[in-house]
Amino acid sequence: MIIDLPDTTASQVSKTLVRIRDEAGAVALGRVLTLIITSVIGDEEDVIAAANEASREHPMRIIVVSTDEAAPAPRLDAEIRVGGDAGASEVIVLRAHGATATDLRGLVTGLLLPDAPVVSWWPGECPDAVWATPLGRLAQRRITDSAATTDPHGTLTRIAAAYRPGDTDFAWTRLTLWRAQLAAALDQPPYEPITRVSVSGAPDSPSTALLAAWLGLRLQVDVEIDVAESNPSTGIHRVVLHRDSGDISLERTQPAVVTLTQPGQPTHELSLPRRGLRECLAEELRRLDPDDEFGAVLENGFGGVTAA
Repeated sequence: MIIDLPDTTASQVSKTLVRIRDEAGAVALGRVLTLIITSVIGDEEDVIAAANEASREHPMRIIVVSTDEAAPAPRLDAEIRVGGDAGASEVIVLRAHGATATDLRGLVTGLLLPDAPVVSWWPGECPDAVWATPLGRLAQRRITDSAATTDPHGTLTRIAAAYRPGDTDFAWTRLTLWRAQLAAALDQPPYEPITRVSVSGAPDSPSTALLAAWLGLRLQVDVEIDVAESNPSTGIHRVVLHRDSGDISLERTQPAVVTLTQPGQPTHELSLPRRGLRECLAEELRRLDPDDEFGAVLENGFGGVTAA
């Protein structure tokens, strides 16, 4: 069910939610958090779909704040989606025009679930210091996606410079399966030190830079990044861990498969699918405490990475 509230106010949206609860039961029952999504008008549906899918694992209230600050007249249009149109959540879409878009905190404060954690998500372009923004100050966790911006590496560099505990980025979340496979490979004999690391990936892949920084930080070795201009594949292409007895290589050979090569062992093909918005969001919502590993990589890892 979708309820349209054209030319409305935040107060009226809140009253409508109360009416829905009174008529249809406690729609907030079992909601574990409030997710605030910052978007622009016209770009909401993909992120709403991802949040709805993630809500099947994390029932929540989703507040989508879409803005058009260039509009000449202030106006707030809203939608409330419940039932089949909202997955296992309830979705409130606020489309703020003109001056109405300048007070985002005021728009959402009265709509937050009481006594529940708040997570803010910027699925596209994001401010340099999200923790200092009005919606960032409301949240325990703040999620960005540098890969979805017009300047992925520049955005990641700015995120690193302004990092505060509670910040995270989907470029890091997409590395979970890569990190697990590399850790598993190193947990097998021979237990020799890694002398050098090479990481190759697409030119616009911030995940490549983060993986290289993580490996350099944890293995305490120099890491080279090879930007593969001629390879049309996105994301990370290959990781090579160099050691005296031979190299460990993990290379993406198919969209959902990587090949693991180690000296003296058969070649293995491993499932490593590319992760979409739903998978990344669901993972980040599993934890509401700061991601200390991500913070350590941003604050201490970049120094050991060099371009090949």
